[in-house]
Amino acid sequence: MPVKISLGISPCPNDTFIYQNLIEGKVQTPCPISVEYADVQTLNEKVLKGELDMAKVSCAVYPLVKDNYRILDSGGAMGYGCGPLLLSSFSEKFEPEFPVYLPGEQTTAAALFKFWIKKNNHKIQILKFDELYRELLEKKIKQGVIIHEHRFTWQRDGLHLIADLGAYWEQELQVPIPLGCTVIKRDLGEEFAKEMDLCVQKSLKLAWERKEPVTDFIRKLAQIDDYEVILQHIKMFVNEYSLNRGEKSEKAFSLLYLQ
Repeated sequence: MPVKISLGISPCPNDTFIYQNLIEGKVQTPCPISVEYADVQTLNEKVLKGELDMAKVSCAVYPLVKDNYRILDSGGAMGYGCGPLLLSSFSEKFEPEFPVYLPGEQTTAAALFKFWIKKNNHKIQILKFDELYRELLEKKIKQGVIIHEHRFTWQRDGLHLIADLGAYWEQELQVPIPLGCTVIKRDLGEEFAKEMDLCVQKSLKLAWERKEPVTDFIRKLAQIDDYEVILQHIKMFVNEYSLNRGEKSEKAFSLLYLQ
């Protein structure tokens, strides 16, 4: 058993909701944990380099790390009606002559955009998800794919919907959208992975049992200080698949890996 392991998650409400009780020690883990918060593309890159023992990453990155990491059954983000959105700062029309900005090259958002556009030669640019949204608001870029809390704020902020990439995925393939998964290093052993899986499940169950879903811990880390947006975020991205991804995930994952 390791002396200590490193855990990487995003500061987004769905991750902090799932992991809060584990991080705060309300769930006993096999060994101490050090936590690092970062955007999903940064977490993807750290796992690609093997820099984290355990992390919540994009499902789309898993084929690149599967030799060194295994997927846990719990701690992920998958479901229906929760996919990334392709937005424009000007109109609802897609403009193929302009690049599309993505929140990370290995993100599921990038894979779903490629699935939607049906070709691999469209010009793309990469920006961190929060910077991407600001650039859209300031009309510095024309179109980009948004994720996380901004899924709930784009209308009030005056942006325009080109396509719901998740809805297109569901319509075409009839499977849930595999957004994120929790991975753990294979060299930590299968038994240790099972123990950590149970710990994540316990942490999530405790979160579901409390009266107030949005805690100070979650609000302080969230990108947006808006209670209703944070609550919507948790309700959309945390579900039964977060507790146990189940058999449906296998088909969804395999279809994603073809993109």
